[in-house]
Amino acid sequence: MTSTDDVEANLTEAARWIRRAASAGAQLVALPENFACLQTESDRIDFRTDLDGDLVARMGEEAKAAKVHLLLGSIPERIPRSRRIHNTSVLLGPNGKRLAVYRKMHLFDIHIAGGVTLTESRTVKPGDRPVVVPTQLGRFGLSICYDLRFPELYRRLTLDGAQVLFVPAAFTAYTGPHHWLPLLRARAIENQCWVVAPAQVGQHNVNRRSHGETAVIDPWGRVVARKPKGPGLVQVEIDLRQIDRVRRGLPCLKHTRRSLI
Repeated sequence: MTSTDDVEANLTEAARWIRRAASAGAQLVALPENFACLQTESDRIDFRTDLDGDLVARMGEEAKAAKVHLLLGSIPERIPRSRRIHNTSVLLGPNGKRLAVYRKMHLFDIHIAGGVTLTESRTVKPGDRPVVVPTQLGRFGLSICYDLRFPELYRRLTLDGAQVLFVPAAFTAYTGPHHWLPLLRARAIENQCWVVAPAQVGQHNVNRRSHGETAVIDPWGRVVARKPKGPGLVQVEIDLRQIDRVRRGLPCLKHTRRSLI
């Protein structure tokens, strides 16, 4: 997606992709980070919502109508009596009900000379726990965007039983060409898990552009699907048996020194 600060337009576009994916046979649909609203970097969040608010309820109806599990890549979750929000990923079941909530733990505070400056902590409060959720389709480990740079989180998710690692993102156009796919492949290879990374793409406003390249990586580290340019749909059949085949041949997870985590 190429989300902007027009919430209604973003939700309409998200619904269109959900329905198209479901009509193609998808059992799970994953949306990118900030799919409902991506505004200019500032000290103020103009749009925020509650977990039991209209936005999640509306997406729950979409999940229910399409009969799919639906990952809301991230939403700006309101924090009572705070000017900050949580950057929150929500997994919905095919009945439209919440299955899991993950609040982004690592905040994107960076300044690259001549490149990009963003300070997520000015408006976002970090979460404090990793989340693995069992579903009818498998065990999912949740993360968001900048979390990708912290391998210890993904090892924790894997040791807690995750089979599919989700990385909804709005990766910057500056870092993305160099880091996005290598980091996704590294997380898949070192944890011998599937990695699913739905991404924002293109120009959101005058100050913000995302790299895009939505991708799915298998447990051997192969990029089995990706969309290099523009909004669109990537569809993959995930075979969880491949995880066992890879781990039997290369049992590095059994050699993990848990005292180092």
